[in-house]
Amino acid sequence: MGFDPDFLAVPVPFPTPAAVESETAASAEAESAILDYVHFTVDLDRERRLARVTGVNIDGSAIVDVPRGDDWRFDERVPVDWQTGPAVYASNDLDRGHLVRRRDPVWGPDADTAESDTFHFTNAAPQAATFNQGKQLWLGLEDHVFTFASVNELKLSVFTAPVLGPDDPPYRGIRIPLRFWKVVAWVSTTDAASELFAAGFILDQSALVRDHEAERILRVAGEPPLLGPYRTFQVPIADIAAATGLDLDELIAADRMPQSIAAGGWRELTEPGDILL
Repeated sequence: MGFDPDFLAVPVPFPTPAAVESETAASAEAESAILDYVHFTVDLDRERRLARVTGVNIDGSAIVDVPRGDDWRFDERVPVDWQTGPAVYASNDLDRGHLVRRRDPVWGPDADTAESDTFHFTNAAPQAATFNQGKQLWLGLEDHVFTFASVNELKLSVFTAPVLGPDDPPYRGIRIPLRFWKVVAWVSTTDAASELFAAGFILDQSALVRDHEAERILRVAGEPPLLGPYRTFQVPIADIAAATGLDLDELIAADRMPQSIAAGGWRELTEPGDILL
């Protein structure tokens, strides 16, 4: 059960809050819950009622084709009011966006349970229902790494969550995340050694759109929220650490984004070939 930090040939720890004063750290831990599922783990933020980080192990050589379920439900291990449930998604154009993709943990003898586990509300976050090229690219990032990167035994460890920003617009008792982040980690093995590689990405839905589609998404104080077209960026993993307050040191050291490009800012992706691996 849960994310395995030793799944790859090089250890990759589950991200935790960066080192802060002990009292503050203890308070932060009290306001979250670590929830283990089959092949993935969710760190649930009590105040925001959304995951601050999810981590999944993917064995691409053993993925099982399981019929899609749709049994979204609360996790009974934590109070309902810690979770963003169906009331937030009712009668609007917000999707229950999977954080750990439905197919990612679906491998091995517990594949059916793993697929079902992804339909807990703890693994969802509200996303605008409009899909475009950037959104489709976001969903296929792991597939692209499998296809084009040198991946040892087709195994990945993937971390995904919303950026829980202070300016996220309020709606029905929560705040809608304007950005989502993802870090994909893999290992390349040679005769000499096994080396950890990683790539970081941000999905940005914060562009202000005031057209008919935006009006239909939802209203915040009578105005359309800051939700708009999806754009996907490859970004320095250090930027993700700064935005989330998570300790991503091992992943930062393994970042495949060249320093010369990282220094110039984020790299917008329009097709898989734009990704730097």
